[in-house]
Amino acid sequence: MKIENVIFDIADALLYPVLIAALLSILFVVVELGALLAELRKRRGRGIPRLEQALDAIRAALGMGDTVTALSIARGLGYNSSMSDALAAIIEQRGKPDAPDRIAKRMAEYDYHSMRRLERTRILVRMGPALGLMGTLIPLSPALAALAEGDVQRLTDDLRVAFSVTVAGLLIGMIAFAVSLVRDRLYAQDYSDVEYILAGLSSVPVHPSPRAAASGEAKVAATEVAQTGATATAVLPTPSTPVSTGQQQPAASPPSAPAPPQPPATQSASSPPPATQQPAAPTPPPDQPAPQTPSGVTPPAAPEGA
Repeated sequence: MKIENVIFDIADALLYPVLIAALLSILFVVVELGALLAELRKRRGRGIPRLEQALDAIRAALGMGDTVTALSIARGLGYNSSMSDALAAIIEQRGKPDAPDRIAKRMAEYDYHSMRRLERTRILVRMGPALGLMGTLIPLSPALAALAEGDVQRLTDDLRVAFSVTVAGLLIGMIAFAVSLVRDRLYAQDYSDVEYILAGLSSVPVHPSPRAAASGEAKVAATEVAQTGATATAVLPTPSTPVSTGQQQPAASPPSAPAPPQPPATQSASSPPPATQQPAAPTPPPDQPAPQTPSGVTPPAAPEGA
């Protein structure tokens, strides 16, 4: 058994799978063409005024805190389920701490879904001509063998199959290429609309729920309020301090630093030493002599009128 015969048998066995794949590809590309026409019909009223009106309506609903109405309007802008989910995620994730990361992930998923939708027809752009070429070359071998044997009928049948599959493969590639090209433009416009809504809602303030836990800037604000309250409590007057009604008491000034100690002044030689305070001498009785005053000490002066 030669290797050429093995390859010939393999190629001959692939004839019917290639024909079946070509037939299924034709049906699939026709279905995709119909889906494209339906998508084009949905976008008949597309335009910038409609998009701006929807954005203004969403802003007004979010300004009043009506998230349900905003979600309903946003989902109405979507031309497919993935686009509607992306628009709804922009509104649903706005009030969360990591909202930018969450929204960016939803946008990436929406982009991946659009790419996956395009892959089905992009594959057929290359697979259609490949199936046509395989369907052309496989029947040529038995056709040449029939020509050598003089079997004209078999030669005719094989050549008809070869040329028919070639035409089918080219038709698949042409339709798939046209569908992919138009869908690429449509999905790029859809993604641009979603980005426009996202940019338009970035300036709308988020109304947090009263039961939601404080986070981010709310925590900082709560800390500042607590510190302000503590400072106000610290400067309240004591009960002994009179407070007049309707007048604001000035804040207590901090205690001044104690003055540094002054060095003692040097006494001059001529100045007498400061007199030390001595306890008053008791008045002697009349029959006893006055006590002797020590030298160098000045007796206390007698009071006037004595």
